[in-house]
Amino acid sequence: MHELLAQLTGYAVSAWRYRWQALIAAWVVSIAGWTWVHFIPDRYEATARVYVDTQSLLRPLLAGLAVQPNTNQQVEVMARTLISRPNLEKVARMTDMDLGAKTPAQMESIVNGLSDMIKLRSIGSDDYTISYENRDPAMAKKVVQSLLNIFVEGGLGNNRKDIASSQKFIEEQLKEYEAKLNDADNALKDFKQRNIGLMRGETGQDYYAELADAKGLVDDATLALKEAQDRRDSLKQQLSGADPTLMENASETVASSKYDTRIEALNKELDSLRLKYTDQHPDVVATKRLIAQLEAEKAKEASIKKPSSGMAQSPYYQQINISLAEAEANVASMKARLGEYQARYAQLRAAANRLPEVDAELSQLTRNYDVYKKNYDSLLARRESAQMSSAVDTKTDSVDFRIIDPPRVPLTPSFPKRPMLISFVLLGGLATGIALAFLLSQIRPTINNRLDLNGLTDLPLLGTVSLIETHEAKVRARKEMKSYASALVALLAVYGALMAFQFITNKGA
Repeated sequence: MHELLAQLTGYAVSAWRYRWQALIAAWVVSIAGWTWVHFIPDRYEATARVYVDTQSLLRPLLAGLAVQPNTNQQVEVMARTLISRPNLEKVARMTDMDLGAKTPAQMESIVNGLSDMIKLRSIGSDDYTISYENRDPAMAKKVVQSLLNIFVEGGLGNNRKDIASSQKFIEEQLKEYEAKLNDADNALKDFKQRNIGLMRGETGQDYYAELADAKGLVDDATLALKEAQDRRDSLKQQLSGADPTLMENASETVASSKYDTRIEALNKELDSLRLKYTDQHPDVVATKRLIAQLEAEKAKEASIKKPSSGMAQSPYYQQINISLAEAEANVASMKARLGEYQARYAQLRAAANRLPEVDAELSQLTRNYDVYKKNYDSLLARRESAQMSSAVDTKTDSVDFRIIDPPRVPLTPSFPKRPMLISFVLLGGLATGIALAFLLSQIRPTINNRLDLNGLTDLPLLGTVSLIETHEAKVRARKEMKSYASALVALLAVYGALMAFQFITNKGA
């Protein structure tokens, strides 16, 4: 912070050496600026106020039945229409401005000038101000009066024109949407007739769920078949690698055949399956086939009166044979079930290539029909509303324009604001002088203290020699300071005189 303050002090001391150049620059800029401000031509602003009565009593009575125009939007439309080129040319003719236009370029300049100076402002919700600036107060008043006439006349006639054009447009749109609805109905009917076999709801989600279920059944049946085949192969390995001696010894501990128990369990399972499926279901068919095989094995075993000796007579060996027969039957059942599931899945998958196209086309037809129907119903309601709005606008005045303040031009000009501009010119002159002094001090830098010298040379400083001024030098310095202060005070005095003159002139006006 101390270094920054020292640096700023150094800049101020260096710039002080060029104080006279700064003061001269401030005088030059101020005199030039004040002269420019003095010769700026005066412009007078004419204004008029108009109140727009929207008949608030009818608004709640007709809410939801007739179209209620938004007053703010209506005024915005009128404002844009007010500054359109046809209206501006009309204003130029009404005020005789066009008499001074000898060429199209001059007429273009007049129209552009009107467009830049015309303003339409909103005061509250229903109160509006029209203003225009011109060097001639009488011309400014005539322009505002012309704008006021166009504004009122345009507001009274626009509603009826808008309602008539809206009704015509709605009737045309109704005819178009009626034809579109008929076409959409016919297209949807033809589509359903062509694709009656693939119609599975509006979105096709049921079909894809069924396809996923079929794929799951194929996977489950494949896994079950693999397990049954592994069990069958294991039983075959036991038969091919079994020791006859061990089987004969084990025959004493193995129980009798369990055909009846197995057949009874399968019958219970068959009864349970018949409650859920038909007799053609793969699980029912496989269970029946297994029961038949077990009964055949049971009958075959019962028909053997004198069984052979050795391993063939072993109950353990016979039990493995029975288990192997059961495994073979189970494998056959699983194969039949898997084939049925695969055929069903293939059939569904074959239709899957066509179904997305059917669903997409159906969605497009349905969506188009819904959009047409919704727009058609909305247009019917709007037609009734437009007819009621037309009746209201024809039999009553929906908008009433009341001129609160007629066009008026004040005695004092609205532009320029000379006191403010005079102050800005003084501040600009002083800023220019300070900037010039700082620029000169940077172009021709000087060393003001020993710290600057030490920082510049980076050499040890042995000492400094102070300046001892003589009496004549001090007197001369005081005279110079008095002259500088007098010149600065004179600049401020001129500024004060100009401000006082402006105050007296405005007060007299």
